[in-house]
Amino acid sequence: MENLKLLVVDDEPGIRSGVSRILENYTVSFPFMDEDYGFTVDVAETGEEALEIIKSKPLDIILLDNKLPGIQGVEVLEYINQQNIDVVVVMITSYASLELAVKATRQGAYDFVPKPFTPKELRASVETITKQLFLRRMTQKLNTEGRQVRFQFLSVLSHELKSPLNAVEGYLKMMQDKKYGEQITEYMEMIDRSLHRVKGMRNLIMDMLDFTKIESGKKQRKIKPLDLCDISQQCVEAFQPLAIQKDVDIYINCSEKITLEADKQEIEIICNNLISNAIKYNKNGGRVDVNLNKEEDKVILSVEDTGIGMEPEDTKTLFEDFVRIKSEQTKDITGSGLGLSIVKKILDMYDASISIDSEPGKGSCFTVVFNNQA
Repeated sequence: MENLKLLVVDDEPGIRSGVSRILENYTVSFPFMDEDYGFTVDVAETGEEALEIIKSKPLDIILLDNKLPGIQGVEVLEYINQQNIDVVVVMITSYASLELAVKATRQGAYDFVPKPFTPKELRASVETITKQLFLRRMTQKLNTEGRQVRFQFLSVLSHELKSPLNAVEGYLKMMQDKKYGEQITEYMEMIDRSLHRVKGMRNLIMDMLDFTKIESGKKQRKIKPLDLCDISQQCVEAFQPLAIQKDVDIYINCSEKITLEADKQEIEIICNNLISNAIKYNKNGGRVDVNLNKEEDKVILSVEDTGIGMEPEDTKTLFEDFVRIKSEQTKDITGSGLGLSIVKKILDMYDASISIDSEPGKGSCFTVVFNNQA
């Protein structure tokens, strides 16, 4: 069994002793893990004491209160960010300081836990963090440890399919047994929820396939001249049903034929991810513009939306594996957190760049630049 090193930083003795007691004999296990995870807990009652511990030994998880004697928790978080320390930080906060906790997550904290919390709530949070740590470490090994790690990666994502499958199966059995009567209208909410789950599973599977193909280096690439305007048009047509559901209008702006030497499937993955995100994270009645231009030796693709937008801090980690922006507006939007990381990996193969211009409440614009095109 591997022990994760966890540091609790809080000036309340009850919180420090409570966390130590709750996690003392607690272990986390998943079917896809080779071994269980336990926890070794250190404690600190001030920010200064926490910094000494952080400097002296590696840590995996930090539960960090903000309101501390001396330097505050956010200052400890700033130090961790400045030093690029590889540790998952979770803010402990009172309900009166939730706004501060949300701000801290934008500054690099993984999540926050309101206090007082129950043992069950703490264990659930730690279990999620442990899974995230495992996934992060596994993806870091994908390029060096070959087939076995890729097999584990598939096992992880397969495990993630179990929960929605169980939910859909449950709804179908309730309908089969006619729990709510004979009328189909009585089951519409179950049907809608099932379709939502199926959509999430399909997206997860597609992202999983794209990711593993790229990471394994086994994908057969067919580089040839492509009409970028034509491919973009096909992608837009594929997402028209989703756009209609969201009442989002999509426009393609391409004044001339733009040719790009590329693999068709790879360009489709890029366009599909950018266009689908622009629709999913848009507002009802919004607009998406797909712009295609050629400037000297550069081909430029931009996808602009009038959606919910992002804070500048949120865009910094957007292209990492399993990253999804957490907010009240995104909690019901399905996604694997792999789409944009796949886009970035593909663009790196073309020595192309991608940038984000986003403003909360006004929308986002993703711009891709391909260089040295004839």
